Amino acid sequence: MAVRRRVPAGVAAAVAEASRLKTGALDRAAYAPDASHYLRTPEAVIVAADAAEVGRVMRAASESRMPLTFRSGGTSLSGQAAGDGLLVDVRRGFRDIEVTHGGRRVRAQPGATVRQVNARLAPYGFRLGPDPASEAACTIGGVVNNNSSGMACGTDENTYRTLESLVFVLPSGTVVDTAAPDADSALAAAEPDLVDALLRLRRRVVSNPSSVDSIRRSFAMKNTMGYGVNAFLDHSTPAQLLAHLVIGSEGTLAFVAEATYRTVPVRPRVATALAVFDDLDAATRALPRLVETGAATLELMDATSLRVGQRSAGAPSQILGFEVRDEAALLIEYHAFEEDELSQSIAEGDRALASHRLRAPAPLVTDAAMRTAAWKLRKGLYASVAGARPSGTTALLEDVVVPVPELAATCAALQHLFARHGYDDSVIFGHAKDGNIHFMLTDRFDSDRQLARFAGFTEDMVDLVLAAGGNLKAEHGTGRAMAPYVRRQYGDELYDVMCELKRACDPAGILNPGVIIDDDPDAHMRQIKPAVSIEAEVDRCVECGYCEPVCPSKDLTLTPRQRIVARRAIARAEAAGDRDLVRELEREYDYAAVQTCAVDGMCQTACPVLINTGSLVKRLRRESAGALADAAWAGAARGWGPASRAAGSALTAARHAPAGLVTAATEVGRAVLGDEVVPRYSEDLPRGGAPRSRLGPEIGSGSQPPVAVYLPACVNTMFGPADEGVGVAEAFRRLAERAGIRLVVPDGIDALCCSTPWTSKGHAAGRAIMLERVASAVAEVTRGGELTLVTDASSCTEGFIHLLADAGVTARVEDAVAFAERELLPRLGEVSPLVASLALHPTCSSAQLGLDPSLRRVAEAVAVDVVVPESWGCCAFAGDRGMLHPELTASATAAEAAEVRSLGAEAHASCNRTCELGMTRATGADYRHVLELLEEATRPTVG
Repeated sequence: MAVRRRVPAGVAAAVAEASRLKTGALDRAAYAPDASHYLRTPEAVIVAADAAEVGRVMRAASESRMPLTFRSGGTSLSGQAAGDGLLVDVRRGFRDIEVTHGGRRVRAQPGATVRQVNARLAPYGFRLGPDPASEAACTIGGVVNNNSSGMACGTDENTYRTLESLVFVLPSGTVVDTAAPDADSALAAAEPDLVDALLRLRRRVVSNPSSVDSIRRSFAMKNTMGYGVNAFLDHSTPAQLLAHLVIGSEGTLAFVAEATYRTVPVRPRVATALAVFDDLDAATRALPRLVETGAATLELMDATSLRVGQRSAGAPSQILGFEVRDEAALLIEYHAFEEDELSQSIAEGDRALASHRLRAPAPLVTDAAMRTAAWKLRKGLYASVAGARPSGTTALLEDVVVPVPELAATCAALQHLFARHGYDDSVIFGHAKDGNIHFMLTDRFDSDRQLARFAGFTEDMVDLVLAAGGNLKAEHGTGRAMAPYVRRQYGDELYDVMCELKRACDPAGILNPGVIIDDDPDAHMRQIKPAVSIEAEVDRCVECGYCEPVCPSKDLTLTPRQRIVARRAIARAEAAGDRDLVRELEREYDYAAVQTCAVDGMCQTACPVLINTGSLVKRLRRESAGALADAAWAGAARGWGPASRAAGSALTAARHAPAGLVTAATEVGRAVLGDEVVPRYSEDLPRGGAPRSRLGPEIGSGSQPPVAVYLPACVNTMFGPADEGVGVAEAFRRLAERAGIRLVVPDGIDALCCSTPWTSKGHAAGRAIMLERVASAVAEVTRGGELTLVTDASSCTEGFIHLLADAGVTARVEDAVAFAERELLPRLGEVSPLVASLALHPTCSSAQLGLDPSLRRVAEAVAVDVVVPESWGCCAFAGDRGMLHPELTASATAAEAAEVRSLGAEAHASCNRTCELGMTRATGADYRHVLELLEEATRPTVG
């Protein structure tokens, strides 16, 4: 049954704002899973504000002996980011990034993603050394704590090797800044017992030849098994020694508050090949020669990987056109600073490949599109393969490393183990250059037979890898998955050193207990995620977290992953018959998951298995829509012309009344009817727009036949232009006239809509009415698809594409921005820039439609300098969602708005009216459609 958790008073007092201490069933369920195969539900979640608060929480947790786990990106695969005590979110409040020394150094907090850091470094020609495949979602906190590596970094460019300095907080609350000149003396003064223990352990290690040999052998390869005891050999001063022990410690020794990296120069010349071999053995036996050529990356993919890849959108051509049987592939890449250096590498790589039989020639090429497709396949491989698993099963991913000469034999032996233990659909892929492979098992992991099979396989796998001279974890961290085997890999002596280290840093044992150090031989078998089936739209989710950075509600309520795992928590509670818990979860879910979802689809752009969580939310809205609301929206669809004009007229009337009075009236309506029914009026909203029918049956000029159909968006009827603007419809009309082209406007235009209001709110009857009307009108006016349909709001462009596809109508839909780039700009002649600087806000729809390049090119015609903020994201205005829940848009736009204000741009533009409203509200600057600016820039000079 649902129970409110008790948090020790000292811990609660350490959190400055009670709202950031969360004990509700939904918050606990939503935060419970990371990307691993374990499920541990925390007693409470704390969204930490800063490092000082984390220090207070750790001190209080130590006093009360309450376990504590840190969570940032939550992409960890070994269970180290999940715990059943306190879960401290160090993502939201820890995203600062500072580039220094001309890009040669970067300081980042634990909540910044690798992609965000690299985006800041890119203009300087540098990048981080660690390059994990999850770079879009994994954060600096996890990269430091797991000593993450990746495809190219090997053992030379990981955090351990490229760290400049570290700021970390010990469980006692002591803050250590290794960049401080007095770091060693300050640490000794604050933590004398800890420093004594560190130096004693160092003497113990370096004086033991067997320990030294074991460490050097293990750390010659990638190794995240146990603690980074190589630090005892590499460092002698207390602060640096402790900092390098904290690297890879998986949140068990300290909280990493900030890391400063020595960055790596980007080698801009790149050549790539995707070579398909007859089988896995042939691919792995090609590796030694390719390694000798200096390849930057050698990524291995087995037959199952290729089969799944063939079903992926945008799969590279090299893996298409044949039925995969035993084939395997290597993704090969060379990086260079200069062309002649790259040419030499290409020649060597081509010669190495020529000595092997390939399914088809695989020349090394510099084609960017080919490279993008190949890396999309590889980086999304884990989630794609896991997403293809049978419903109701759990995916379990392990990673190991062996010396490269042992890789072929190890892969063959692994395949024999899969067969012996009945894991028929297992997959092998990984960073072959380093001898580092990943393999995945799928099963339900809930019956005694299934668990016994997994236990037997694990024992055999451990024996195999250690016999080959390898490490049981290469880059994913020990976590809970391999904690029982740390002693077996290192032996009693070094294992005891690790235990002493843990006790010295964390005397109360509160930091991530059971991670890295666990003497329970069956610990890795406990609390595996129960397999449950949920709604088909999201059932294949592997909880990887790739979707979270792009979600507009991530800092307000839930992320897409959390929406999905909460559905699984409800399903588990239902299966257990816990009706109280089901009711509590469903009650909290409505606002956090349904009401505050922008259904913008951005999660799908980041999801390796193309899940659009908005589809789930639309289903839930549809299933919960009341009969009265359904009838009202069906009525609106039947009379959409008058309804949309009425909305515009209401806004115009509101502009002539005291804003406070109108806002107060809407607040009363929201209190009575609900904030999902009555939008909140605010004085930043514009007047209403003009009816679309005023355009007449045709726009433009010239004697040639019409080139397209223009169907202006109804949103511009409801929301008029900014005070100084003419609106996009009028701007488009003028541009067509100046360009000398003609476009047809459909009859009954005021009654047509892309149907997004009905689909997003879940009103199926109204959507069906609109679909039938629009399908008929478009089929007629486009002459059965002969003419392109052009519309002027990116979300409506997307809406019309979906509507017409659902209706079975063949018609090409093009956004007005793309049409302007293709047809208008070439006819308008030279365009003089209108402004010196322009802040440009792409929309979620423009991103998904692939419209952004056209948007930028049109923007560059009207401005000397066009800037898309690095912190760009969906504004979450989402039709009327920004009026129903203004807090959603405020949260979604906070980072971008701050960046826009700092830019001080002369003008601001987007390509969708409601997004313009959202950004205007967030920044205080008028955002207009980019075509309005183009119209202004091309006005004929007078006189």
